[in-house]
Amino acid sequence: MATAYATNSGAPVTVRDCESRDLDVVHALHVDAVLHSTAIWQEEPHPRSYFDGWLAERRADGYPVIVAEIDGRVAGYASYSQWRPHQGYRLTVEHSVYVVEEFRGRGVATALMNALVSRAKDEGRHVMIAGICSTNTGSIGLHERLGFTTVAVVPEVGRKFGRWLDLTLMRLPLA
Repeated sequence: MATAYATNSGAPVTVRDCESRDLDVVHALHVDAVLHSTAIWQEEPHPRSYFDGWLAERRADGYPVIVAEIDGRVAGYASYSQWRPHQGYRLTVEHSVYVVEEFRGRGVATALMNALVSRAKDEGRHVMIAGICSTNTGSIGLHERLGFTTVAVVPEVGRKFGRWLDLTLMRLPLA
């Protein structure tokens, strides 16, 4: 099901379920985040073929993967899955959201997050968690505008690009 939103520039953005044809963009965003940012604390990107299984697994487990499309082009994606593997966490999800560089700052992440939060509420999820590198002030600001609150900053729990990274944990109640 597709939902229409407006970006900051007023251009319409359509948010819909990810399809296999969208995975080249998802992979490119992953590679960029792994190689050039601290958004993903991984040093080697997954190969493109990994994402076929990833999408199938998310679908089989009932977790959404959605994309934002502007003028027929995928501008970003978002997804969530269970925060931790134990049954007691089954109603808490952790999400990811990534936007193609040329579409950043135009409200694409907000549209994706609004759709993702709506989906989580419809599914009866209780809390959505964001785990963000503490230096990513843009993402932290986005999440604050969406109603997330910082519940912890965990110092030096990750390492990438030769330096220790702090993790900001943010929480959005859904119920």
